Amino acid sequence: MVMHINTEPDRHWWQEPLAFVLAGGIVMGLSLGIRHAFGIFMVPITMDHGWNREAFSFAIALQNLVWGIMQPFVGMVADRFGSRRVVMVGMLCYACGLLGMAYGSTPLAFTLCAGVLVGIALACTSFGVIYGALSRLVSPERRGWALGLAGAAGGLGQFFLVPVSQIFIDTFTWSGSFIALAIACLVVVPLALPLADAPTQTGGQQQSLRSALGEAFSHQGFWLLIVGFFACGFHLAFIANHLPSYLRDKGMSQSAAVIGLAVIALANVTGTYVCGLMGNRFRRKYVLFWIYVLRSLAIAAFYLLPLSPFTLYAFCAVMGFIWLGTVPLTNGLLSQIFGIRYLTTLFGFVFFGHQLGSFLGVWLGGYVFDTTRSYDLVWQLSIAIGLLSAALHYPIKDAEIQRPALAGANA
Repeated sequence: MVMHINTEPDRHWWQEPLAFVLAGGIVMGLSLGIRHAFGIFMVPITMDHGWNREAFSFAIALQNLVWGIMQPFVGMVADRFGSRRVVMVGMLCYACGLLGMAYGSTPLAFTLCAGVLVGIALACTSFGVIYGALSRLVSPERRGWALGLAGAAGGLGQFFLVPVSQIFIDTFTWSGSFIALAIACLVVVPLALPLADAPTQTGGQQQSLRSALGEAFSHQGFWLLIVGFFACGFHLAFIANHLPSYLRDKGMSQSAAVIGLAVIALANVTGTYVCGLMGNRFRRKYVLFWIYVLRSLAIAAFYLLPLSPFTLYAFCAVMGFIWLGTVPLTNGLLSQIFGIRYLTTLFGFVFFGHQLGSFLGVWLGGYVFDTTRSYDLVWQLSIAIGLLSAALHYPIKDAEIQRPALAGANA
């Protein structure tokens, strides 16, 4: 009788791909979901403190900028020391920021907590770090599945955290709601443990960070991704922040706006997962090309057709389906071209372009409306920016970079 000895180490449940994906998706869902719900806190906070809305809005605007600025540096830390520690620190930072928002009695204190602390926390616990970790932890052929499923879980967080936060506000007041959300951040800290993407497991260590950055910034496709991702941030920030006001100006009820945003969130769950899978089947740059074309067509139809509940919900369903589908595709395209060793760092620089678009989408929407009493110019600009982004993605050279000096490295 021949005895077969299993020389492979036993794998625990938290070392399985599904555990990586669900853990990352839950962390990202909570992180993005809390941020998605901040808008419903504006009125109770400003009324209780006697602040104007600009004070609250500036804190959230700063949050977007801090998130974008910090993402490349957080990515460098994750690539150097692993994502597990970064996610843990990020969730602790998120909890501290929420507690500071609950007890901050001045605009400065509130801004430092909501803008700086939460901005840093988002950089540590959202797309860049989570997608980078999953890209290293799963095999290349399953990467589209992993990024898509994690993104879908993140979308569910955005959908559920809005009503949950409202229930917390009704039950505990807005400050009690922030405390409850801070506790939730502390509870999910252990979910960072499966994200053990130690750099020693990724191969390709001969390439230095300086060399990787030089390689990326000299690659035309990298710049095209940065500029193209600007459109995604512009669209999402403008629509999420100004669609309710636009609908009210057109005579539609507040409930229609709430339902519309809910449709976006639900469609995003399926859309992000499907877009991730499409990245495995088709060339990612072409999928991104068609997503931005579809966005422009959807915006044009919504803007030009007579407004009705049907056109509103149809628009929200289409936009929601491709709402965050660009993120796993962009991340996957980066890993396809440059490898996974410094993926989190490189995505951080590309994501900065997204956040610049987010800042401009929010600010320009308000500025144009205050100046012209209409959103027409921003809708038209959104169409043009989407088509420009599509044109920028099409010529990207998406072939994997060959590094002769790193032969044998598992990049």
